[in-house]
Amino acid sequence: MKIDRQTLGFWIVLLGLIILVQVLVSLGILSPFWETLLKIGAVMSIVSLGLNLIYGFNGQFSLGQWGFYAIGAYAAADVTYRWTQMKNASGLMILLLVVLLVGVALYLVARLVSRLRGLDPLSAFALYIIGVLIAAYIGVQLGSLLINPVTQALSALPPNLSLQIVYLLAVLLGGFLAAEVSYLFGLPVLTLGSDYFGIATLGFTIIVKVLLDNSDTLLGFEEMKGARGMVGIPKVTSWLWVALFLVLVIIMLRNLLHSSHGRAIISVREDEIAAKAMGIDVGQQKTFAFVLGSFLAGLAGGLYAHINGFLHPNTFNFIKSFDPMIIVVFGGLGSISGTIMAAFTWALVLEGFLRILLPAGFETWRFVVYPLFLLVMMLLRPQGLFGGFEFPYLRQVLPKPYTPKTQEQLSLVHAVEEAPEGD
Repeated sequence: MKIDRQTLGFWIVLLGLIILVQVLVSLGILSPFWETLLKIGAVMSIVSLGLNLIYGFNGQFSLGQWGFYAIGAYAAADVTYRWTQMKNASGLMILLLVVLLVGVALYLVARLVSRLRGLDPLSAFALYIIGVLIAAYIGVQLGSLLINPVTQALSALPPNLSLQIVYLLAVLLGGFLAAEVSYLFGLPVLTLGSDYFGIATLGFTIIVKVLLDNSDTLLGFEEMKGARGMVGIPKVTSWLWVALFLVLVIIMLRNLLHSSHGRAIISVREDEIAAKAMGIDVGQQKTFAFVLGSFLAGLAGGLYAHINGFLHPNTFNFIKSFDPMIIVVFGGLGSISGTIMAAFTWALVLEGFLRILLPAGFETWRFVVYPLFLLVMMLLRPQGLFGGFEFPYLRQVLPKPYTPKTQEQLSLVHAVEEAPEGD
């Protein structure tokens, strides 16, 4: 496979930056403060790329990304908390079995619903709920039986290795849990129009925040401590972990959007009626984009939970839910490159440079400065900083025009060009 110079240059620069940051961190040149901001920038890139897939590429105005981000964060944190503080794999095994069995239940119910003719949406949704509840109950029971064997197996490994394994599985399971919740939530909601869909997803974020406020009493997770905030989460997320996940997400989205499936997703944004006329299942494409975007939010939440070792429900309130939307609009709708650059700019400028440059006692004014900057940019450049621009590797490569090589091929081309239009 031939790699062009621009793509090779893109990867050299990207990997060079990742290695440079890690070297600076290892040598102690980069302070923990700036390292944390870079990690938050990478996490926000993943969250915002998920939203860009939903809104920028698929055209669904969603404000629920922060709710799925919270689900992933608390789910992953609970798994690693139980491993490090309670010294068992109860959180890992129960969540693993629940996610697996709920996924199977959703697939089976979807097959059943597709075969039932004349079933109204409310009855179909009730079948999904019943299937999920049964699968979750079975998952909890089976997971409880496997706690001791898995705990013993993981305890036999070196402590740091076992923690890294539990952490990796926790982050992935947090993403899959967010994806399954988004699929269920999307069943009745994705039929709504753009503005109404945005309001519904905002309501979902508020519901998640209220549930987290009462997670210790209403949900029964005493270790989450409700509105007091969850402490004791291991600080496992390193720069290399977030960089690895960000690179994998970039590759996945790039390949998806350059495929026929990705073009179908974009066609729904451009014109739903035309997409239907071309045989594209609009509902299926909306669901796929929404679930995948929510999975990325849950994945990023799991990474975020292990940066500071502390989670509080106020971190996931509906005001903060506008942050990914601001990043996507700031970088440019439908631009992967713009979203990544805007996410790092948001983290470094808002939480870094403005905190340092503003006088003591005026730090909160940064929440006034950056909206003003965003307002000016919307007036002068409404398409965002990057607009439709992409870095070389992320740019859509069109096939080269056909050029005849032999005399026969050249004669055939001339014959086609000179043929009358009616022929």
